[in-house]
Amino acid sequence: MASSLLRTTPAVRAGLRAVSKPAVAMASTSFVRGKATLPDLPYDYGALEPAISGKIMELHHSKHHQTYVNGFNAAVEALSEAQAKNDSKAAAAQAPALNFHGGGHINHSLFWENLAPNGKGGGGEPAGKLSTAITEDFGSFDNLKKQTNAALAGIQGSGWAWLVKDKTSGTLSVVTRPNQDPITGNLEPLLGIDAWEHAYYLQYENRKVEYFSAIWDVINWGTVAKRFEK
Repeated sequence: MASSLLRTTPAVRAGLRAVSKPAVAMASTSFVRGKATLPDLPYDYGALEPAISGKIMELHHSKHHQTYVNGFNAAVEALSEAQAKNDSKAAAAQAPALNFHGGGHINHSLFWENLAPNGKGGGGEPAGKLSTAITEDFGSFDNLKKQTNAALAGIQGSGWAWLVKDKTSGTLSVVTRPNQDPITGNLEPLLGIDAWEHAYYLQYENRKVEYFSAIWDVINWGTVAKRFEK
């Protein structure tokens, strides 16, 4: 998958530190030529069917994710201009947009990597060290799925459920975040599942529990394992 990260300018980094903790995460987001870009997918839009329809994938990737990229770039530009003018009030005003659109870009970039066509890297069960860790911290792979699906079903409104690793202890847990809030601090995101309606409604309508069940058929455990072991 094409990367979307490049280093920000000193002014932008300073502004990101000034506005909010979630926004700090944006300083490491991928850029090309100074701007965030929509990453390419390593599979066709229809490759994840029947778990996720090609129409959903096309709209989700080319429209929704692109909107987050555009919004993030606009917020970074406004922040840079405010920093150049030493206007701390205007810089701080960009915090919500940086968090929402930057988080949307980060979360979705990870999400696409989480997925692969069934039988071609997607589905099945994790192996190796990741499998061992899941058994130790959840009791079994089935328990991980049940806990994650319960967390997804419990999200009020829009948000994400994440399998995360504590950077200090190495232990795994499932957490949720509202809207597009990214995973920050001492937690490393390994696997994220999008619970926004745009991720499933065209196909599953109000039957989101079916989407939460079906998506496990296209989870790319190889990618999740690489994140876990790094």
